[in-house]
Amino acid sequence: MTSKSDTPFRIHPDALPGRVSLTVADLDRQISFYERVIGLQLQGRDEDTARMGAGGDDLIHLVQIPGAVRHPRTTGIYHFAILLPSRRELARAIARLFTLRWPNAPTDHVMTKTTYLDDPEGNNIELYADTPEDGEWGFANGQFYARWADGRPSDGREPLDVEALLEHMEEGDSIDVPMPPETRMGHFHLYAADLEASRRFYVNVLGFDLMGLAASFRMGFVSAGGYHHHVGFNTWMGEGAPAPPKDSLGLRYISFALPDRKALEAVVTHARDRGAEWEETSAGPMTADPSGNRILLETP
Repeated sequence: MTSKSDTPFRIHPDALPGRVSLTVADLDRQISFYERVIGLQLQGRDEDTARMGAGGDDLIHLVQIPGAVRHPRTTGIYHFAILLPSRRELARAIARLFTLRWPNAPTDHVMTKTTYLDDPEGNNIELYADTPEDGEWGFANGQFYARWADGRPSDGREPLDVEALLEHMEEGDSIDVPMPPETRMGHFHLYAADLEASRRFYVNVLGFDLMGLAASFRMGFVSAGGYHHHVGFNTWMGEGAPAPPKDSLGLRYISFALPDRKALEAVVTHARDRGAEWEETSAGPMTADPSGNRILLETP
């Protein structure tokens, strides 16, 4: 179910999640994890920063602040989700995790197959593949629902049949190769301070479509172009949760890529007219949602 905002402005339907930027305490350890465990490549670094990706655009920026600590019960990143192009590539990623004995939680969301894990500094990561042929999930009357293609209901969080998934690997597939270049950022899920304020910001200010809001579950999803969700937000850290101090471990910003400068400027202009403040950075204009989560807009 999608819902338009109370204004006609919509973000360009080709807008896509770009990258997540994280503050880390130990850059070398984090680089090693994202290369060895996740399968990303180091695409550039200097003394205190590193750029990780799959051979194309950067997916993760790491910025080291030695001694940084995580502040509990604050807003920020719940997880960022790396989208793999096929079940085969997800199988390869999960096989690597099991071979390395890295704790992870394979989960079947019906229209996506996924696993969740933490990096060494507590950032939660989702690795997933879209599988809409298996069924669907969505929101109706303020409630989340999921069902299989044959009509059977699901809670949308069933254990993943890992053995069946691994059958999609082909003879000779290596788990030691990096993720394929088609890999990209699929979505971000954020901790928010206020569900309704988040909905108004992402829908009425930035122009995303509301894909569903479940007040009883304290969660909402928005997207561009009809995708199931590009941003999720929840109040699971508590209503009114504060933003963390700037030198905390965790989220610095998320980014969205617009197809061209015209599409980017349209978002900035509309959002500014709705009261959003923008900071011009070397990478592009940056704003913050009502919970203090920062969003960068870019063009290719």
